[in-house]
Amino acid sequence: MSNKLIHTPEGVRDIYDGECMQKLKVQEKILKVLYLYGYQHIETPSFEFFDIFNKDRGSVSSNEMFKFFDRDNNTLVLRPDMTPAIARCVSKYFADEDMPLRLCYLERTFANNTSYQGRLKESTQTGAEMIGDDSSDADGEMIAMVIDCLKSAGLKDFQVELGQVEFYRGLVEEAGLDEECQETLQDLIENKNVFGVEELLETISIGPELKEVFLRLPEWNGSIEQIQKARAFTNNKRALFAIERLEKVHQIMEHYGLSEYISFDLGALSHYRYYTGIIFKAYTYGTGDYIVTGGRYDKLLWQFGKDAPAVGFAIVVDRLLMALSSQHIFLSVEKPDTLILFDISARVPAIQLAKKFREKGIPVPFQRKHKTPDVEAYLTMANRSGMRRVLHVFGDGKQVREYSVITGEQKLFRMEECL
Repeated sequence: MSNKLIHTPEGVRDIYDGECMQKLKVQEKILKVLYLYGYQHIETPSFEFFDIFNKDRGSVSSNEMFKFFDRDNNTLVLRPDMTPAIARCVSKYFADEDMPLRLCYLERTFANNTSYQGRLKESTQTGAEMIGDDSSDADGEMIAMVIDCLKSAGLKDFQVELGQVEFYRGLVEEAGLDEECQETLQDLIENKNVFGVEELLETISIGPELKEVFLRLPEWNGSIEQIQKARAFTNNKRALFAIERLEKVHQIMEHYGLSEYISFDLGALSHYRYYTGIIFKAYTYGTGDYIVTGGRYDKLLWQFGKDAPAVGFAIVVDRLLMALSSQHIFLSVEKPDTLILFDISARVPAIQLAKKFREKGIPVPFQRKHKTPDVEAYLTMANRSGMRRVLHVFGDGKQVREYSVITGEQKLFRMEECL
């Protein structure tokens, strides 16, 4: 029983030592970028009412949520997605605000995925939401922030893939497809299954021009020029607007000097029902899934009582860390270099010595020496923690013996020389 208790449930994991320090450093770097863009931090509860994340508002299905009940028998869920939670919060506290809001967060999300998917059931996400601006400049700012955040974390080789859900939705509206058929066709297009698309279209009564557009949808990806080719195949206003919007965002990204990091895909669709315009995901080496997801959701806040456009993104920190590790990219973190070891008779001067180090911003662990083990054991401990030296304050505290952790070499100093 005791052995069983030290293990974590499936889908969650412990993070410690160097990996934990890397995670904290990456989060710090990302948040710094978001703050530099003028975004203000927000926190929402880890659990909310189930209805906040219903089918029209959430990003995961009901059976993938962790549900439980409160004492009044209300159904609660651990937050599976940050966007609906922030939409609720903004609608409550900023109901009368008619100017753009810039909000950012660092939170945990929870999804009860099946084990074969290889995804964590608890993951850390950091991201940003801009509420109240429906312009292409707001879209561009989001994508620029994504790129700057990933660069600040140390990534060099990555791509942000842009799509536009209005292109596909305009076409299926014109075709008069029912919801089930739309979802099936969407899956086939997203998976670039041209044969499956062709087979499905044979069972649907639509014109040859529309069939041609659906068949070509998986091909329209890559550069902005590839996307622009779609213009010749449709007169659908929603579809044409989608292309025009992507062109504007592309131009904005050129102004930012970041166009090399973006690509386009009209066949990139989303099962998140709340997306209404541009959508995007970021990919890199070393992880089999996206590391960033985002998009525009102009109708979501309306469901909570505030009619305001919005756009945002979430960086999946755990996947980003996996990619960084795979690519052997590690941020510099400040680890303690020195251990202060003291005899009980030298406690007071040892405390003063430790305070001096910390006042200068130098981290030092402070360890009382017991009768056993001997100094060598403390040197071994310091070495395991990556420290370079041990300062042993002994006797009456007027002298300090410095030990090299690597060589064991000793030097003797007066306390005032150390201070």
